Amino acid sequence: MNDKQKNSMWIRLCSIVAAGMLVATVGPGFLYGQVTPAAGYTPPDNTPKISVGATIFPNYTLQAHPQITDADGNKVRANGFDVSRNYINITGNISHFIAFRITPDISRENNTASSLSGSLVFRVKYAYLQANLDDWLTRGSYVKLGVQQTPYLDYTEGIYRYRFQGTMFAERNGYFSSADAGASFHYNFPSNYGDLHVGIYNGEGYSKPEVNDQKAIMIRATIRPLATGAPELRGLRASVFYDGDNYLKDSERKRLIAQATFEHKYLVAGFEFLDAHDQTSAKPGTANVASRGYSIWATPRTTKGWEALLRYDHLTPNTSSTFAPLATAPNATTTFDSQKRNRRIVGIAYWFPHEGSVTSALLFDYDAQMFDNITTQPVRTFALHGLINF
Repeated sequence: MNDKQKNSMWIRLCSIVAAGMLVATVGPGFLYGQVTPAAGYTPPDNTPKISVGATIFPNYTLQAHPQITDADGNKVRANGFDVSRNYINITGNISHFIAFRITPDISRENNTASSLSGSLVFRVKYAYLQANLDDWLTRGSYVKLGVQQTPYLDYTEGIYRYRFQGTMFAERNGYFSSADAGASFHYNFPSNYGDLHVGIYNGEGYSKPEVNDQKAIMIRATIRPLATGAPELRGLRASVFYDGDNYLKDSERKRLIAQATFEHKYLVAGFEFLDAHDQTSAKPGTANVASRGYSIWATPRTTKGWEALLRYDHLTPNTSSTFAPLATAPNATTTFDSQKRNRRIVGIAYWFPHEGSVTSALLFDYDAQMFDNITTQPVRTFALHGLINF
């Protein structure tokens, strides 16, 4: 995409978001001021409401391989209790068309260069204003402004319920973040045939500030082709996600994902294919790294709360046929495209019965990371993961 095309897309996206915000802020007063309500008309509830909830991911993890060496030189298997995520969700409505969310994220700092390395740190995961467009568009359509969910991961995690085991394929391999600062527009197609989510974001993720003038354009389009068909087939959905960004001017950071998912009473399954391009600088000699991979997962389930988790991830971090450096390769003839990262996850979960929107579960899982033609040792862990969400 050249600069002229990108500028044109920017203008169209900005127009969509601006129009949605204009309708949301000016429209209600104009419409209700011009139209006399019919007899028996019940106006929408504009009573302000605020709710407080939480999301907690506790776990116990044992690293079976490789062993580590403790301070006395003993070979031991690392293990420990932790809380990988702590969210405090504050949500509310100022009126029936203006909503908000504030979500502080308490997580462990893993950056060894930071003075807070190993500590639990407090930062903002979500903080946004939402203008609901239900009065003018389909129910569930809105405009958001602030630090918010990116279009792909939040949607997918609504289908794949095991975020508390670990992040999904694209995020786990560092290709994008689950949240970012920006403005977005969401539209639900009529009759539950799918939805569209498009936005402009900083592109650095919620945990980092913007560093230059480049912005990410993210688009996800989802269709549910059999929305009015047989009940057994209504859970089939297909999605395409595109993230068009640049590290610097003329230095692309692009992601394209194609996804298919299926939801049924006894089975939820999904497949996603990733194609990514990264060029960290436009200076001569800087490689444009192409990556490709896929993830396939399934969660067979019973009506008694028991579920299995089966997942396989496969990634080629660099599809180039040139030789890989000896620092990461087992020999001098290893090429980048022969180096693979694979992950297998097998688990059994129990989802506790509940009423309302409360969710709680326990998962025992085996997570194995394997590497082809890479000097990194395989990593195998056993873990007990918990989930509380309300």
